[in-house]
Parts: sequence; structure tokens; C-alpha cells
Amino acid sequence: MMGLGRYIAPDWRKASRSMLPFADAASDDLPLAQLLRLSLFQVTVGMAVVLLNGTLNRVMIVEMGVPTWLVALMISIPLLVAPFRALIGHRSDMHRSFIGWRRVPYLWFGSLLQFGGLAIMPFALFLLSGDTTGPAWIGHAGAALAFLLVGLGLHTTQTAGLALATDLAPEESRPRVVALLYVMLLIGMIFSAIVFGLLLESFSQLRMVQVIQGAAVFTLVVNVIALWRQEVRRPNLTRHDRERESFRTSWKTFTSEGQVSRVLLAVGLGTAAFGMQDVLLEPYGGEILGLSVSATTFLTALLALGTLAGFGLAARYLAKGGDAYRLAALGAVAGIPGFSAVIFSAPLESAMIFRAGTVMIGLGSGLFAVGALTAAMALAKDTNSGMALGVWGAVQASAAGGGIALGGIIRDTVQSMAEAGTLGEAFMRPDIGYSIVYHTEILLLFLTLVVIGPLAKFQGTETAQPSAKFGIPEFPN
Repeated sequence: MMGLGRYIAPDWRKASRSMLPFADAASDDLPLAQLLRLSLFQVTVGMAVVLLNGTLNRVMIVEMGVPTWLVALMISIPLLVAPFRALIGHRSDMHRSFIGWRRVPYLWFGSLLQFGGLAIMPFALFLLSGDTTGPAWIGHAGAALAFLLVGLGLHTTQTAGLALATDLAPEESRPRVVALLYVMLLIGMIFSAIVFGLLLESFSQLRMVQVIQGAAVFTLVVNVIALWRQEVRRPNLTRHDRERESFRTSWKTFTSEGQVSRVLLAVGLGTAAFGMQDVLLEPYGGEILGLSVSATTFLTALLALGTLAGFGLAARYLAKGGDAYRLAALGAVAGIPGFSAVIFSAPLESAMIFRAGTVMIGLGSGLFAVGALTAAMALAKDTNSGMALGVWGAVQASAAGGGIALGGIIRDTVQSMAEAGTLGEAFMRPDIGYSIVYHTEILLLFLTLVVIGPLAKFQGTETAQPSAKFGIPEFPN
């Protein structure tokens, strides 16, 4: 038996690494237990996103009777904070502290902002719904303040947390570490969506107060656990006599290195291209192709399946030393026939072509996301990781939100003009608004290829040729 164990043990050690998808993200400087604890801040960020964009969206409109335009305005407030992530990252890079911490103060104050916004939010929503004898502007101002605090808090926490993870992880494992952090974000979103749905099944104002303020306490407690004893004190980087670069100077230094501006432009264009259809895919299937609610819900699973396939193909490609920019370009190329299939599914009245296009869109999105992530992480250096991740997060969040909003605006505007006969008889079709959006996404993907093409041509440079491996054990599937 002991002899058999000696034969089995080496193979079992190899298998254990593949069974633990995050094992290769850990290192001697950042053990797996410490990395998983640090990633908890992403769970609270995901919870805040679900609460703002999902749960409260429905509660304010249906149960509280708040006008839809006002709800949309309040939910968009956190998005307005996204462009300031670059400044937040820069400030954490240049933070002065006698203690020697750069990231922990921003994680802490970001957590406090999230806590404060969630703590006052339910009472602000009561005023917003008109449940008060005072002037209406008090409710509007209170709700705007609550959403602003939560948005500022989650963007601050995420930027500083990603920068801290980059500081702690060796350069070769940084893309895998950030991949783990974003998977934790998805876990937080899924977990919180289920919990909020169960807790608010029998809605009451008291229950809503309890749920939102419970989320506030959970955020503060979990974030403290996440940041506890994570950052090593480095007084040489935070001393008060250290010269602090202005944001403008740091921005010029950052963008002057290699092809940074081109990388960020490609990330923005590609993210917007794949994001415009997020709120239109299921309505398109139901309104144009007559699919049932269950059939359109299944589209989300198909999109996720395509994305996972993209992750798998990206893993194999990068594990063999493939170029991250070429991978992102392949994602854009895969998205073009996907959107084309969705467009042609209407005149052909084919749900099968529509589903195939949905899978292709997910595949392209997965390839582009992994390629862009790996390329963007190569921009982060020891002295400006906060700036690099702040700029990347600002571009990605702004492009995603802007793409979703632009897709909805284009669809409604074009459809209204078509129904009024402004565009002519040939365009008086129920799918014309959707079609214009999907054509716009194809155009953005072509622009993404134009921008990213020269990057793939560079060989042997650090900025243009990220070398981090991204195998199956490194990215969860």
C-alpha cells in the first residue's frame, strides 16, 4: 500500500493544482489564504452593484412609486464617479503617511463611504417617494447624496484594492490575481442577488430598512477583514518630505510610456461595443422573434456559455505564449459575425441563428476581456499601479455604462423616427432600432481592430508584449 502511494502521490500533486483554479495565482509573497481574504472587498462591491442596479431599481419603481426617470437618474450617479478612479489611484500612489501605508487608508475610507451611503439610503428613499410633509427637494438631495456616497465608496475601494493586490503579487502572477478578484466580484453579485431576493420576497418598508442597513454593516465588517494586515508598511514611499507629483505630471509620465493611450482607447471601444447590447438582447428576442420569457432568459445562459468558451480558448492561447493584443483582436473579430447573425435572424425569422449569434458574442467578449485584462495589467508598475488600474477601471466602467445608455438611446430614437415615417417606408420595421444598435456595435469592433492592430505588430517590447501566462489553472472555468 505504501509503495502504491509513492507512485500515486506525484500524479495527485499535479492534479491538485488543476483542481484548485486559483492555486497558481498565489505565491510566496501572497499566499492563497491571504489572497482570498483580500478578494473579499470585491464581494461587497458586487453586492453594492446588485443593490443599486437591480434590487432598488425595482423597489423604487414598483413598490414605492418613484418615477422611472428619477430612478434612472439616481442609479446613474455612481457612474459619474467612475472617471475619477484615475485620480483616486494617483492619490493612493502618492499618499503621505507616517504609518507607511498607501492603499489601506483608501480601502478604509472607501468602506466608510459605502457604509454611510447605505446607512442613510432607506430613509432618503422614503423622502424621495413623497412620504414626507416637507419640500420635495429634500428627498431628492438625500437620495442623491446616498447614491453618490455609495458610488464614490465602491470605486475608491475597488481601485485601491486592485492596486494593493498588484503591489503584493509578483509581476508574473498579477493577471491571474486580478482575474481571481473579478471572479469574486461575480460571486458577490450572484450571492447577494439570491439573498436580497429571498429577504425582500414579502416587501415592507421596515424590511427594506433592515436589508439595506444590514448590507451596510456587512460591507464594513467584510472590508475590514479583507484589509486587515494586508499591506506592508513602506515609510520610504509615504514619507512627508517625499516630493509628490501632480496628477497632470503623473498622467503625462504614464501616458508617455509605450502605447498606453492606444491600449486604453482599444479597451474603451471594445468594452462599449460588447456592452451596448446588454439591455437589448432579451427584448430583441421577445419583441422581434416572439420568444417566450423562459426562452429569452435562456439567452443569458448561452451568452455566459460563449464567454466561458472564450476564457478556455484564451487560456490555451496565452499558455502557449500567445500575444494578448492579438487575443483581444481575435475577440473583436469573433464578435462581428455574432452581431451579424443577430441582425440577420430578424428577416430570416430564425431563433436558431439568433442563439448562435448570442454564443458568438459571448465568445468574442470572453476573448477580448482576457486579452485586454492581460494587456492592461502589463501597464502597471511598482510606483504607479494605482494610476494604471484607476485609469483602466475608469475607462472600462465609463465605456460599459456609456455603451449601455447609448444603446438604449439609439434604439428608442431610431424606432420613434421610423414609426413616425421620418426615415421612409423602407425603415418602418419593428426591428430597425435594434438593427441600428447592432450595426453600431459592429462599427465599434472594426474601430477596435484599427486601434489594436499596431499594438500586435510590436514584438519584444514590455508594453506591447505582455508575457503573463493565463492557463486553465490560472483562470476559473
